[in-house]
Amino acid sequence: MLSPIDFGGKPFHFIGIGGIGMSALAYILAKRNLPVSGSDIRLSHITERLQELGTRIFGSQEGKNLEIYHQLANCHSEQENLSSTALKTTHLNPTHHLPQVICSTAINTNNAEYRAALELGCPIFHRSDVLAALIQDYRSVAVAGTHGKTTTSSLIGYLLLRAALDPTIIIGGEVKAWEGNARFGQGEFLVAEADESDGSLVKLAAEIGVVTNIELDHPDHYQSLDQVIETFEIFKKQCKTLVGCIDCPTVRDRLHPTITYSLDLESGAAYSVDRVVYTSQGTQARVWEQGQVLGNIEIPLLGQHNLSNALAAIAVGRHLGIEFSTIQEALSSFEGAKRRFEYRGEFNGCILIDDYAHHPSEIQATLAAASLRAKDQRVIAIFQPHRYSRTQIFLREFAQSFGQANQVVVTDIYSAGEANSEDLQGETVAQAIHEYHDRVSYQPTLKDVENYLVTTLKPGDYAVFLGAGNLNQIIPKLTARSA
Repeated sequence: MLSPIDFGGKPFHFIGIGGIGMSALAYILAKRNLPVSGSDIRLSHITERLQELGTRIFGSQEGKNLEIYHQLANCHSEQENLSSTALKTTHLNPTHHLPQVICSTAINTNNAEYRAALELGCPIFHRSDVLAALIQDYRSVAVAGTHGKTTTSSLIGYLLLRAALDPTIIIGGEVKAWEGNARFGQGEFLVAEADESDGSLVKLAAEIGVVTNIELDHPDHYQSLDQVIETFEIFKKQCKTLVGCIDCPTVRDRLHPTITYSLDLESGAAYSVDRVVYTSQGTQARVWEQGQVLGNIEIPLLGQHNLSNALAAIAVGRHLGIEFSTIQEALSSFEGAKRRFEYRGEFNGCILIDDYAHHPSEIQATLAAASLRAKDQRVIAIFQPHRYSRTQIFLREFAQSFGQANQVVVTDIYSAGEANSEDLQGETVAQAIHEYHDRVSYQPTLKDVENYLVTTLKPGDYAVFLGAGNLNQIIPKLTARSA
């Protein structure tokens, strides 16, 4: 399939370049020596990393950010001077003056910069179009699924890295091994996290697709689980080989993966485990391949969900011909991704853990892991619901997800730009949880949460911050109080 994205030297301009998915793409393009610019209303260490590559970053989303391209379109004679002072445009020529403007689903048509791009006549693409084009450029592994995408894609990327395959990696989270959410390699492989949230998964056609599980998680886009499944079915058809977890009945019965994996040795999966030991420091298991013992693994990640993620990486690695000894070494040294049960420091002897979990299934898995790590100590779950639509649809499931926490703290809902049409509040969530849990506290603002934790947390506690919003901003404030 011929991609509309031009990697031949035409510049790229990202509206919202600081987003975790957008910045990863911008990083890879900049490392490919393509001219890249972008804007974001919140600058961060991620945008600083892009600036170090020569990317021009604007701190606001305004039409004037595209003026340089307007000047180039109307004044070719000044092109060399403009490109040397305003942008890294070594590949620019008179036929390449207008940028390819890249947006995410978060950018709406009323955005001033978006409107300016339309008026200029810039070709405008969704970020998934860039990812789809990059996937076509490599032997690609695209990791999809409702839960576990970031950890699984990070594990696979790390495995290929340790196998000396020098992969290019695009992840929806930051990983210490490559100091960010993207890595540019010289090898033939690309490992990418593939997002289903907005339906753009259907654009991707990888050599190897991975599906970890399928649930309804984005009711702002999907009306039913069947719609989600249809998206994954299209993805499956477009991948040469599909690796899937048959512990998820939907993956097993609807996708019929080419290569299967399961935590149940009796499942008949191509890859499975037994002799599993979950400890407070990680997980041990014996791995089976097609009915034969491969050997033992030790991973410094907690819980069943992470053992399943590791098994997906093993299946991909073996399909690519990687020796099991190399896989064993890689899994044992993988340090995980940020905001995936990430240790962030301490407050007066209390351990502070940051986790991206924002779906009931993810919360249950994370708190199960926290209980393993905490042993006999208290687990304090601090929860910021994410999106009104998700909170409304899964309110009853959220209410029943905190059984392994000794205490629950709930704050107001992070809107992620959604309108609160049902007048839903965090207090409603707290009340629902209280039907199943004796110790629940509602604290409306982040400042309220911080003050409450200061008086509540005790030495030895595990405070687990749960959510995809800005709840984790509290953590450095707590650690600063301990300094």
